[in-house]
Amino acid sequence: MSIYDMSYRTKTYLAGDWDGDRDLIDKLHEWNDSKRLALNFTDVHDLTSSSDNSNNCSIKHSLRQRLNLCKTFVLIVGKYTKGLRSGSCALCSKYRKGLYGIAPYCYSSSCNTIDYRSYVDYECEMALKDYNEGKLKNIVVIYNGLLNVDKSRCPDCLKNIGVHIASDTIGADGTRRWDYQNIKNAISK
Repeated sequence: MSIYDMSYRTKTYLAGDWDGDRDLIDKLHEWNDSKRLALNFTDVHDLTSSSDNSNNCSIKHSLRQRLNLCKTFVLIVGKYTKGLRSGSCALCSKYRKGLYGIAPYCYSSSCNTIDYRSYVDYECEMALKDYNEGKLKNIVVIYNGLLNVDKSRCPDCLKNIGVHIASDTIGADGTRRWDYQNIKNAISK
């Protein structure tokens, strides 16, 4: 039996720019792994991974299967989230641009459609669909490096869905730091 055969949703799905927002993603994992803190989730990406040389459509298929195991979707929004293009079929080695009136096509035997969405856009649209169908319990959007929510940075489909919070706060001593309590409360709902 594979992990995809599980019919219940208990995991957490982390989405975001794994290059630009790695600091917050790593911090969430650090808090989760800590014995002293109460943040507790199972990141579905820890259960299985895709190969970097997989076709974009194969990776998206794997992302869909992972989201099927999740009750919570967490999107990390950073400076470049809305501009991400990684995952678009146009950037895949199997994609061929149509010439002379021929539509674009894919050489992959597993692909049946061309999808120009980035991985993050694809993940957000899947999460929204599952949320609207009652399959996802919680959508959390965390704005990395900000003291306030800036929805202009959020992918359009999730702007008005779920809980939106800033990642940072000003502590009692006046210093800026991660807002652990607010993040924990949002993810743990």
